[in-house]
Amino acid sequence: MKNILTAIGQQTRAFQRHWLSYFSLFVSVDLVIQLIVIPLFRLATTVILQAAQIPFISYQNVVIIARHHPLVVVALLVELICLLLVVDLQFAAVLLGIRDISREMFTVRGLVREIWQTLRRLRPSSLLVLMVYFILVIPFADLVYRTPLLAKIQVPQFILDYLTRNGLLLTATVTFYIILTFLGLRLVWALPLMVYQRLRPRAAFRQSWQRTQGRRWLAVALRLLTIGFLAVLVMAAFYALVIGAQWLLDFLPQPVAALFANINLLIIQLGSELVTTWTGVVTVSLLFLPLTTTAPVTASPRLAAKGRRAFAGLILVVLVVVAAAGNGLYLSTSQHHRPVTISHRGVAEENGVQNTLPALKRTHRLHPDYVELDVHETKDQQFVVLHDENLKELAGVNKTPRQLTLKQLTRLTVHENGHQAKLASFTTYLRTADRLHQKLLVEIKPTPADSPGMVKRFVDRYGTDLIQHHALVHSLDYGVVEQLKRLEPRLPVMYIQPYNFTYPNTAANGYSMEYSTLTYDFITLAHLQGKRVYAWTVNEPAIMMQMMYKNADGIITDNLAELNRQIATYEDQRSYARQLLNYILVVPTNTEFAP
Repeated sequence: MKNILTAIGQQTRAFQRHWLSYFSLFVSVDLVIQLIVIPLFRLATTVILQAAQIPFISYQNVVIIARHHPLVVVALLVELICLLLVVDLQFAAVLLGIRDISREMFTVRGLVREIWQTLRRLRPSSLLVLMVYFILVIPFADLVYRTPLLAKIQVPQFILDYLTRNGLLLTATVTFYIILTFLGLRLVWALPLMVYQRLRPRAAFRQSWQRTQGRRWLAVALRLLTIGFLAVLVMAAFYALVIGAQWLLDFLPQPVAALFANINLLIIQLGSELVTTWTGVVTVSLLFLPLTTTAPVTASPRLAAKGRRAFAGLILVVLVVVAAAGNGLYLSTSQHHRPVTISHRGVAEENGVQNTLPALKRTHRLHPDYVELDVHETKDQQFVVLHDENLKELAGVNKTPRQLTLKQLTRLTVHENGHQAKLASFTTYLRTADRLHQKLLVEIKPTPADSPGMVKRFVDRYGTDLIQHHALVHSLDYGVVEQLKRLEPRLPVMYIQPYNFTYPNTAANGYSMEYSTLTYDFITLAHLQGKRVYAWTVNEPAIMMQMMYKNADGIITDNLAELNRQIATYEDQRSYARQLLNYILVVPTNTEFAP
């Protein structure tokens, strides 16, 4: 450990000599990705889908797209290839830039020339290898350089929740991540070998595997963990200092406190990016720079130094302008609005059995804006309030709703959270909610066994009443969404999305989006089209606050009382220190310069 700390200290002193150049390199790559590359990819995807009149991409329609729109599949595959190339090139830019700066031979023109040479050496057969490589090294790539593109690749939280629901799935998930971590550590040298020694991917993989034989991969892991731990300590101390200063400044008159809040938020962003730069440079210098065997083709040291200063000045100006614009919006009280509160499955803090009348009545006392519930069709073409497609977990009956009549279903007793209750028909549930003046968010849950006229029958029976009581309807099945809007255009209908692939162009009035992939950009684009966005299922206080700062229109939760507390905190805009703390804890990663 002492040797590692000594080596980190040496690399830190080397970093100090050229910190501004390193900082400019990392920020410039991030800005290019955020301001140019990501918007271009999003625009390309939108143009491709709109040209083929495809409203969205999801697991529901991917087979249909492949079967009926082969040109769209080809175009999206080309886009995926371009994305892989961009990810490869941005890592190459960072690796080559660090090497050239450390040698005091960096120029923008020289870096661009070397990146172009790296691109020319790639072959079609290399792309699949690169895809596998980036999947394996994403956790370690975050330590070296948290690229905005790779940061968007994540497993939705509801899938992780499902995988950890029982012992077998949890064991399989943990085992998978252990194997992934081990392989990532063994192959962590592959890309630097491709960039510095111009090796082909397969040769780089073999050499990286050889370099980490025995217990040498543990040494790599220890160095990465040590650097990461030191970065966290530095960031924590830095954040505490800035937040403490703003807490004192909040006692000044509001305009002065607001001015300093904007300044301090910019300091937080610059400081975060500086620590990120230090982490990346020290890691690359410690692990990968010894691999360098080729000399960069650049200008003279004097010309290089002059170019670095001009480049750094330009990047700082762009960064400050971009960050300041976003910060002004973030700290402006006019941007803050209260999201509607939605009780998931009609329960709050486990106060009853989901989707039952006793839980509805108890939850209503907490004054949610909406109570969310689920509806299935029964054997006799009625509608029962129930989420699961099988009754075994709640009622101990291994049957589906479509196998029983409504009368049989409403005789069943369901158990959950230490409570028990009878299943309710949707007619009874709706009548009870109307009497309580409680608005509903109704999820229609279709199955392959449903009758052909299920949606029409639902609209004919309940459409007018739902409209009169300002209810909303949503569904995971886009076919249901389209039918609802066609049969009753006045009924507000939302499309449920479990993953944010791209911004869809649908007939829905809005979207219910799984929170872990829901972005500020998605919400902003939806608002520009007059569509609302609800986040589900948000149970943690920090995530609740994050969704509010992303301007989500509504939050679906199991913990309604906690959501009400977080909203009260959010609406208290007198404390800029609290807003800065929320930015650090819950607003996007430090590679983004605006919330």
